[in-house]
Amino acid sequence: MDLLLEVSSSLLDGDEERVADFTGRALEAGLSPKEILDEGLLAGMAIVSERFKAHEIFLPEVLMAAKAMYAGMDKIKPLLAEQGVASRGKIVLGSVRGDLHDIGKNLVGVMLKGAGFEIIDLGNDVAPERFVSAAQEEGAPVIGMSALLTTTMAAMEGVVNLIEQEGLAGKIKTIVGGAPVSQEFADKIGADAHGFDAASAVDRVNALISED
Repeated sequence: MDLLLEVSSSLLDGDEERVADFTGRALEAGLSPKEILDEGLLAGMAIVSERFKAHEIFLPEVLMAAKAMYAGMDKIKPLLAEQGVASRGKIVLGSVRGDLHDIGKNLVGVMLKGAGFEIIDLGNDVAPERFVSAAQEEGAPVIGMSALLTTTMAAMEGVVNLIEQEGLAGKIKTIVGGAPVSQEFADKIGADAHGFDAASAVDRVNALISED
């Protein structure tokens, strides 16, 4: 039995109990926590991301897979910390000032966690200063901003401008998204990337991180 394949296929089925069980069995069989993470849990979430991008699965299935992934992560996270295995990096996320919508932002967070990133979720109605200070405090190279209202989109430009004013351009990169947000708007305000949906946001963040 390929235990890592069982981990990833159970994750695809959204089966928390089986993911936890096979993660435990993989540890007992002597597989390293990093192997289980990379070749079991993250491999499974990568397939989830591709299927979501291709509209083969939808939000409920993604959330079930994410819950199953967390069941496996609970087993290996303490061991990863002991071994000094770092995450792929920290990402600060939030809905911008004046915007109380967070479903899209939460889904992006789920998908980024599934890609191996550590998420600093600031919630909604987040002021520009809070985005930038959180990124500095956490050492996060990327800020992700979401807006669902056209009236709150201007707050995204406030974050980009503040990064410039603080001399952090290039050190902290920005990605923007949400229903009314376009690539044209992202270019206009000087954001580094635009995610048109949760799966594309993961691709864009991967690209921003690999530029460093």
